[in-house]
Amino acid sequence: MPSYVHRVPGALAPYVRSCVGYDYRLAPEAAHHGLPSTGITVIIAFDEPLDCSWLDGAQRARYDTLLAGLHTRPSLIRTHGHQHGIQLSVTPLGVRALFGAPAGAFAQVLVDGDDDSRIPADLQRRLQDIPWRDRFRLVDEHLLRRIDPAGASIRPELARAWHLLGTRAGAIRVKDVAGEVGLSRRQLLTTFRHEFGVTPTQARRLARFDAAQQLLKTGWQAAEVAARVGYADQPHLNREWRALAGVTPSQMLDDFPVVQDEVP
Repeated sequence: MPSYVHRVPGALAPYVRSCVGYDYRLAPEAAHHGLPSTGITVIIAFDEPLDCSWLDGAQRARYDTLLAGLHTRPSLIRTHGHQHGIQLSVTPLGVRALFGAPAGAFAQVLVDGDDDSRIPADLQRRLQDIPWRDRFRLVDEHLLRRIDPAGASIRPELARAWHLLGTRAGAIRVKDVAGEVGLSRRQLLTTFRHEFGVTPTQARRLARFDAAQQLLKTGWQAAEVAARVGYADQPHLNREWRALAGVTPSQMLDDFPVVQDEVP
């Protein structure tokens, strides 16, 4: 089950934090949980459209390209035995620069990535039957052409708040973030939610979840992870995992492991 981790060009680095190609052969009944994250997910499907919904079945549709904004519940991808495509994790700044809108415009929803030619259908078709290196090159070229320097900015106080909540997720209170960026707590809540589509508390929760995932994937034990990233204890981590991911940490580790192969 190969996957290929592509390093985007430096000019895209502020906007795209990861780019992974994958080609998984699975049991026909296998399903994959799309986990909440501090990145906005873009998936370009090959061979067959992506069969995706929220875990409760809401918004189920088939997507040649999918954009999933910041969210606090898992999605469900029905694999039908084969998943083949490219997945991008886009930063909030990248959503503005590449797609011309704040991340808040896409929060808690699954949308067709071809809307407004964000990932046009002709690009999705061109990517189908070419080598991986060429696929990544075409995606890079498309995104580089889309960068709008005029739109690539977030209010400095909101960018700072996002950074604080992401890097100190287990050790900083929202009230303290508001004070550091010079806003009242109410002002921070209103402007932050408009920009990112989640509240500061939810952003801190997503950042802590991201950090925990990375540590678990590198072999840390759950109790150690809970203490490191700011959960009260391991049961607290497990409760958060079920709420955000719909699975336990151990089940998550068994779900679509990313193993980097050499890009052919």
